[in-house]
Amino acid sequence: MKIEKRFLTAMNRCYSAGCIEVDGEPRILLATEGEGPCLAWTGADFDSSHTVWEGPGGTMSIVPIPGTNGEFLAVQKFFKMFQWEEARIVHVRPLAAGGYAVTDVLHLPYIHRFDLLTVGGRNYFIGCTLATTKESKEDWSDPGKIWVGEFSGKGPLQVRVLKDGLSKNHGYSRLSRNGSLSSLVTCEQGAFEITPPARVGADWAIRQFMDWPISDISAIDIDGDGELEFATIEPFHGSYFRIYKRVGGQFKKVFEHPEVSEFYHVVVGTTLAGVPVFVGGCRRGRQQLFYVRASATAPLEFELEVIEEGVGPSNIYVRHEGGRDIIVAANREKAEAALYFVT
Repeated sequence: MKIEKRFLTAMNRCYSAGCIEVDGEPRILLATEGEGPCLAWTGADFDSSHTVWEGPGGTMSIVPIPGTNGEFLAVQKFFKMFQWEEARIVHVRPLAAGGYAVTDVLHLPYIHRFDLLTVGGRNYFIGCTLATTKESKEDWSDPGKIWVGEFSGKGPLQVRVLKDGLSKNHGYSRLSRNGSLSSLVTCEQGAFEITPPARVGADWAIRQFMDWPISDISAIDIDGDGELEFATIEPFHGSYFRIYKRVGGQFKKVFEHPEVSEFYHVVVGTTLAGVPVFVGGCRRGRQQLFYVRASATAPLEFELEVIEEGVGPSNIYVRHEGGRDIIVAANREKAEAALYFVT
C-alpha cells in the first residue's frame, strides 16, 4: 500500500472534513471549529480551491443531502469548551453562478454530531447534543440527548428528543449492514444502535450493545469472517484506541494501540486499497494518523501502520475513487488541511 500526502492549506483549528458532488464532480470540504472559514477543493487532483463561507466557523459536522446537486447540512457556531448555546445547523446550497446560499434550519444548543439516513426515499435526521447546558468546561451535570426528525429539504427542521440522559454524548458513526442504515452513538453510558423507521408511521428503534464509557466508535468486518468488529476510543477524548470482537456472545478486546495518550479523536472503519481497516488518530502524544488491519493468516493478529506523525488529526473523511482512495484529513494540532492519496 502506497500513501502520498498533499498539503492543502494552513487552517487554524482545522476540524471538519467532508465531500460533496456538484454536477458530477467532487468538492473536498474542510472547515474550522474556531472562528473562520469552510474551504472547498476541486479538480482532478483537487488543486483548485475556493471559499464556501468566511465565517462564523464552529463547524463540527458536514453531511451531504442525498439526492441533491451538492447541497449539505453543517454545524456552525459550536464554539469554545462550553457556552455553545448559539450552535445551529445550516443548509448550504451551491449556486449555478458560483458561491453558496447558506440558510439556518435548526437552532440546537450543543449539537455536535448529526447525520441524514435515507430510508424509503425519506431523509431522517439524527442529531447528538454533547450536553444540554454547561456552566464550565468541567460541568457535565446536565446530560446530552439524541434528537430525531425528518428533513424535507424545505423550511426549518423539526426535531424531537428520542433519548436523553447521555453524558458526554460525543461519538457518532453511520453503519450500513445488510442493506439497511443505522447510527452508532456513544457516551459515558456506553454504545447504542439507533435505527430509523422502516416505514411511515413507525418509530425509531434503540438498542444498547456496550455498557462502559466510550468516546467514539466505528465498525467494519476487518477480518473477513462475516461479523462486525468495533473500534473504540475510551473514555471521553480518551487515552485508549481499542478493537473488540464478539466471541461467545461477549465482546473481547483483541487490539489496543500501544500508545496510551489522552485525546484519541479519529476512528473510522473503511477500506484502503481494498483492504478493510480502522483509521485512527490522536491529538496528543505522538499525534499520529494511522491505520490498523488484520493479519492475513490465523490466528488473528493486527498490523499497525503509521501514516504520519506529529499532525494531531481531529477528523477524517475517506473518498473511494477508481484506482485510489483519498483520506481527507483535518490535522488540527498541526493547523493544516491535507489529503493522503492511497494506491
